[in-house]
Amino acid sequence: MANTRDGAHGGEQATRSEALGPVAPGLKAAARAESSAEAREPQTSLPAETLAEAERRLCGLVNALSRRIEGHVREHASALGLTAPQAVALRELTGPMTLRELAERMCCEPSNATFVSDRLEEQGLVERRPHPSDRRAKQLVLTSEGAALRDRLIAALTRQSPLSRLSDREQDTLQELLLRAVVG
Repeated sequence: MANTRDGAHGGEQATRSEALGPVAPGLKAAARAESSAEAREPQTSLPAETLAEAERRLCGLVNALSRRIEGHVREHASALGLTAPQAVALRELTGPMTLRELAERMCCEPSNATFVSDRLEEQGLVERRPHPSDRRAKQLVLTSEGAALRDRLIAALTRQSPLSRLSDREQDTLQELLLRAVVG
């Protein structure tokens, strides 16, 4: 999997989510299924206290990375006149999609995605169009202004990203491990 970042390999700039497609869809359902299943036995013979300490440290690192990424998004969103949720919506809007699909990608409730997309629509960045195959649904589509702002946002987010200290291979490994932990 190629990962092009700002100047790292020159040429086209793309985020990991663009290169890999949506990772979030289906994770909520998988997490619900996992939580309803019986607890699995640890795959190690380490004492429970050692496992608990390792899990505590790992959870702390994941939370710290999440906070750094959120701060990075907030900083660059603000510089472009956006809120963090608006920036996340623009980042995740990789093509026409329903509000439910956007909410899944944003990892939020559809009502939150509706509120954010209403603000984006008021700013002329997205528009709602009839869904091509479901007459009951509407799709969100970037306007030309929205696409231009999204391009600027993606470029800004890839510069000095909290993940940019990791090589492409390390990012691939991290993604694989996180997916295995989340999806099972």
